[in-house]
Amino acid sequence: MRIRDLSQLTGNTPETIRYYEKIGLLPPPVREANNYRQYGAIHVNRLDFIRHCRNLDIGLSEIRALLGALDSGCPEGADLAHRLIHQHLKQVDERIADLQELRGHLMELEAHCRGVHDGKEPCGILRELNAPGQSAPVLKDPANAEEVLRAVAEAQRRADERARELNKS
Repeated sequence: MRIRDLSQLTGNTPETIRYYEKIGLLPPPVREANNYRQYGAIHVNRLDFIRHCRNLDIGLSEIRALLGALDSGCPEGADLAHRLIHQHLKQVDERIADLQELRGHLMELEAHCRGVHDGKEPCGILRELNAPGQSAPVLKDPANAEEVLRAVAEAQRRADERARELNKS
């Protein structure tokens, strides 16, 4: 099958497939007489393995090591896989702790919201954010920006709901 077919079958873009080839996560495909890449079942299986790992938020370097362990078929490969997953679990636990700390900070900010802003006093959240000496917790891993934005959006949604409820009263 050609790259377009592999792309449709696995849900990866052709660019991603070529990138995985370039960095060695996929074996080089056979080339046809016209120099087109020809892919097979091994490529489908590899891309499924990579996607599963990526869905677990496993990085490409870890995936490379896991693929090496898979290919080796030796007991040391299983030990390596176990160590990598254990290390990844520790990183996930650290991120969860960071996000729980962030959640606590956002809940404190949300508590400063006094309902609908009447224009006479500054918004409690903005006043608190602008207070001298205040600082938000810093995440250990800045790559969690998406999670932070989701948490902020959720806090904003709750504040908006609270304001609507107070308006009804």
